[in-house]
Amino acid sequence: MLSSLPLFAASLESLIDQAMEHSTIIKKSKAQMELSRMKRQESRADQFGSIDLVGGYTHYNLPRTLAPLTPATIAMGAQDVPTTKDLYSAGVTYSVPLFTGFAQTRQVEMDNIATAMAESKLSLTKEQLAYNIASLYLSILALEDMKIAQQKYVDALRRLKNTIASEVSLGKKAKIDLLKAEKDLYGNISYLEVIKGNIAITKASLASLAGVDDIGTLQRVKVSVKKPHYALDDLMAKAGSLNRIKVAEYNVKKARKGVQKSESTLMPQIALNSYYGYNYGENEPTTVNPSTGWDNEKNWQVGINAKWTVFDFGKRDATIQKAKIAKMEAEFDKHQTLLDFKKSLIEAREKMRQEYANYQGNLKQYALAKSSEKIERVRYENGVSTINDLLYATSQTQLARAKLIESKYNYQKGKFYMDYLLERGVKPSDSYRR
Repeated sequence: MLSSLPLFAASLESLIDQAMEHSTIIKKSKAQMELSRMKRQESRADQFGSIDLVGGYTHYNLPRTLAPLTPATIAMGAQDVPTTKDLYSAGVTYSVPLFTGFAQTRQVEMDNIATAMAESKLSLTKEQLAYNIASLYLSILALEDMKIAQQKYVDALRRLKNTIASEVSLGKKAKIDLLKAEKDLYGNISYLEVIKGNIAITKASLASLAGVDDIGTLQRVKVSVKKPHYALDDLMAKAGSLNRIKVAEYNVKKARKGVQKSESTLMPQIALNSYYGYNYGENEPTTVNPSTGWDNEKNWQVGINAKWTVFDFGKRDATIQKAKIAKMEAEFDKHQTLLDFKKSLIEAREKMRQEYANYQGNLKQYALAKSSEKIERVRYENGVSTINDLLYATSQTQLARAKLIESKYNYQKGKFYMDYLLERGVKPSDSYRR
């Protein structure tokens, strides 16, 4: 169900809060964690066996006794023992495995690991969602800044067109200058509409991701572009505490327990089985006791069963080998996860350095472009240069301004991505951590 945001400007934190509460991605991850807990509970319950109510009915062609005959019963006279052709039984059984080669213990341990893994995956899902929302949020802010800049550019071109139109009417400028100014104006008006459309599309994506009906106005985010300083060795030293690495480690631990569980098939299996109940039936008439009527006999038994597979044509060996291969794959995945994490850190660090350099370069280009535009405007007004020179100078100023805006927000996205990699994008104190 979609949620509505307040009428005032939405903040990045409020959108993340909304997403943690309403996002189906989070709900699905929580469901997976709860499923792991239920599997763990199921494995623990298996260790205590089961109590079952049992019953049955059997029709025989010859009368059967309601209870097994013993020498004492025969000596007392078997003719007095109740017999029936329609035998009913009702009772309760209790069965419990006494020794499974530690297979059940290993399964419980595997389920404990799976539960911890599910919790780590949930944290990772939250981090991923928070980063995706922050990235879209910054994209919207960048587009809105570009829209403002483009609107100012369009207004400036419209004023220029009006000025040239007045001068054309006075014979000071050629009509071709007016046509070129109009062409540039309408082209940029069209681009302004493209920016507005991109804002609407990106807001729709953000609303869908956050699980809200409408985004509305966004609060500004303070962006401070400073030279990044990230030491790779220090960042890698934190890897062991990160959930993305823990998940890989959990997979290895679970696979190791899987090997131990598969080896339990080499050991004997011992189980306890017990039964307590009654057999019922209509007593068949005899020459000694011609009377008939319903009768019952109490029965109970307790037994211990043992089974030790000696030879199964290599089935157990294949099972153990499969478990060992799975452990090798988990170890390879863990190693690759560390390599991929290191590569991601390097990429994130270098992209931040690039965006910082781009921002500094664009800042200088924008200042130079504005100066060039002022000069070209004066030259054109004095008839020294053509309209092409002025339009080119203004377009270069607008291009430098757009690049400056883009590089500023890309730098902030890089910071958010680094926070995502280091799993510090979602603050532990926030309500959605509970």
